[in-house]
Amino acid sequence: MGFKCGIVGLPNVGKSTIFNAMTSGSAHASNYPFCTIDPNIGIVQVRDDRLFRIAELVKPGSIVPTTVEFVDIAGLVEGASKGEGLGNQFLGHIRSVDAIAHIVRCFDDPEVVHVAGGVDPVRDIEVINTELILADLATLEKRLGKYSKVARAGDKEAAEALCLYNKVSGCLDSGRPARVLDRDLLQDHRVKELNLLTAKPLLYVANVSEDDLGGDMEYVLEVGKIAGEECVPMVILSGKIESEVVELPEEEREVFLEGLGLKESGLDKLAKAGYRLLGFITFFTAGKKEVRAWTVETGTRAPQAAGVIHSDFERGFIRAEVVSYEDFNRYGAWTTCKDNGVVRLEGKEYMVRDGDIVHFRVAV
Repeated sequence: MGFKCGIVGLPNVGKSTIFNAMTSGSAHASNYPFCTIDPNIGIVQVRDDRLFRIAELVKPGSIVPTTVEFVDIAGLVEGASKGEGLGNQFLGHIRSVDAIAHIVRCFDDPEVVHVAGGVDPVRDIEVINTELILADLATLEKRLGKYSKVARAGDKEAAEALCLYNKVSGCLDSGRPARVLDRDLLQDHRVKELNLLTAKPLLYVANVSEDDLGGDMEYVLEVGKIAGEECVPMVILSGKIESEVVELPEEEREVFLEGLGLKESGLDKLAKAGYRLLGFITFFTAGKKEVRAWTVETGTRAPQAAGVIHSDFERGFIRAEVVSYEDFNRYGAWTTCKDNGVVRLEGKEYMVRDGDIVHFRVAV
């Protein structure tokens, strides 16, 4: 279990370049709008240093990282909610993702045309957000019309649903995305089934030039201000640098990044930000055959975590042997961890923690 992240933004902001770098894919990156029509999809392995450290200690036959599925969605334009630039098709692609990475152009380059004639992160963000809000309002308008008639006829359930829809509509009418609403309201099945675009978790990705990476340039500060006001994460990366990193052998990438003053790649930053955004954690299984990372939601209990590995494991769950990554790294092996009393036996109510190394005991 990983997550599906949609990459959106105006044309020519670097979406396909970033996608290609992260997936080593072949999405068409060109200097004209709408070079991406059908969404490109790439499965990316997420680098987790803990996984590779566990593998060093266990020396397994294989290592299996967790993954992120990136979907490169074509550039939206003003009027997309009304069908401009094949907008309806593109908006439909966004509905299938778990989270949205909004790529914002924060670099000047006269050789890369901007669809609006010049770089302006604030304007670009407003265009995308407005189109997503308008698309959600169109979805709600149909639902409000249907439920208003039924509610006027005295249907209590319809009246309750209409009250919820009106709250969402009021939020959108004020220019705010649905994700700012109360979580309980958004989790109500009558709201969830709308699959609102602006209810999806979002983070901003400031795409900067190589020279500006790590600096407090004006464009990045503008994006950061908006991210702060909306209480959403922001990741700063350079599509150009990511393109160079992916061409290097694995053993040279760390040296290259260190030379730029970077501790990790843009992919790592984006994947980790996405995990935090969606409330995901990683646990590990470790044996001579395989060391593997698994993704679950925060608060997942042990039987359900076992079920991610195989549905039979959840049904036959007895208990879990658990050791923290820190303890495993300190003692180096299951047997040594047991000898030092740091392996715990946990039951059905145990909530798996980030970094747990787990051996599930099941009845099969």
